[in-house]
Amino acid sequence: MNLPAKPLHWKIVIDAADPHAQAGFWAAALGYLVEDNSVLIEKLLSLGHVTDADVVEAHGRPAWRNLAAVRHPDEPYEEESGTGLGRRILFQRVPEAKTGKNRIHLDLHPGPERREAEVGRLEGLGATVVRRVNEPGGQWVVMADPELNEFCVA
Repeated sequence: MNLPAKPLHWKIVIDAADPHAQAGFWAAALGYLVEDNSVLIEKLLSLGHVTDADVVEAHGRPAWRNLAAVRHPDEPYEEESGTGLGRRILFQRVPEAKTGKNRIHLDLHPGPERREAEVGRLEGLGATVVRRVNEPGGQWVVMADPELNEFCVA
């Protein structure tokens, strides 16, 4: 097998109608931080490399109009851009609505003793229960985020 010279950095990218709302939901759901790109955005605005049409105010600061990301709070990030260098999810605005089942999804693992409490907390954030699964291989709850992207709570 031909492996890369060093492990590759990656992120999960999720299409969204409202990337900032999705970032807010998932930051609260996972205990992550919404990335703060405001320093880079203000620098690029001052240099004329981007315009006011490229940005919005979100989460109390300048943000990219069509992108928002969340990152794990304990992992490194690039101070100049605010971009996480570890576990992160990027939400990108797309014009079309979600039309089918996800081909990839997140599994959250609070453990069986906390599963129902976590499902209730996530419902309070705007998620919905799609179905409860009880199979010989395990038990979990299939949920949908506010834009109907499925995820599981095991």
